[in-house]
Amino acid sequence: MARQKGIIKLKGTIGDITFYKTKDGHLAREKGGIDASRIASDPAFQRTRENGSEFGRAGKAGKILRTALRTLLVNSADGRMVSRLTQAMVKVIQADATNDRGLRNVIDGEAELLVGFEFNIGGKLGTTLFAPFVGGIDRVSGDITVDIAPFVPLNMISAPRGTTHFKIISAGAEIDFEAETFVVANSETAILPWDANPTVDINQVNAVTANSTKPLFLALGVEFYQEVNGKMYSLKNGAYNPLSLVQVSGA
Repeated sequence: MARQKGIIKLKGTIGDITFYKTKDGHLAREKGGIDASRIASDPAFQRTRENGSEFGRAGKAGKILRTALRTLLVNSADGRMVSRLTQAMVKVIQADATNDRGLRNVIDGEAELLVGFEFNIGGKLGTTLFAPFVGGIDRVSGDITVDIAPFVPLNMISAPRGTTHFKIISAGAEIDFEAETFVVANSETAILPWDANPTVDINQVNAVTANSTKPLFLALGVEFYQEVNGKMYSLKNGAYNPLSLVQVSGA
């Protein structure tokens, strides 16, 4: 891969060189590669097929989790979140100590490795919300909860320039990665002023299936707003809104 320089940027293919544009700039690469049929059948590419199978499984797992949390992700995801989540899912699958390579999966892996995953690199929960919170996953009742004691927003939330208000959001998700289905519940506070007045207790309960045997996830985030002429506007279209997986319970 080479980076294009100069005033004129090319797109398309000239000879064996393909020119294209990415988020990293204008790049160029040489055409080539191994025939797909050979990769699919040649014993020499067994490892490649195994890696490809698990990578595809990781991509599907990431997609179902993103779909489950879509309501929150609309305003709380960076441009590379999809690829970062897929990479995180690969690590989950690689932790599967039960199945053979190429057959490893999320269910038999370590879903708990996803704890701390940040959906928005531009605004991380750990550097935004300093108020202590208690997350809980109760498999028996199916309640996935967040409790936050009263706090002073100006002191305990690091807000971007222009913020006048905020709200706390959370979601509890039960994911069936094999069937590619999910059960999800979302909670949010009212839009609260970002000022020196203490909040009230925040208690959010996201109920999924009781006695579930599927992986359960708790996501917690903050959304920022600016009040203009009595109306609330999402600050810079959510560019600074953090959302993180703060608890995960594998099957």
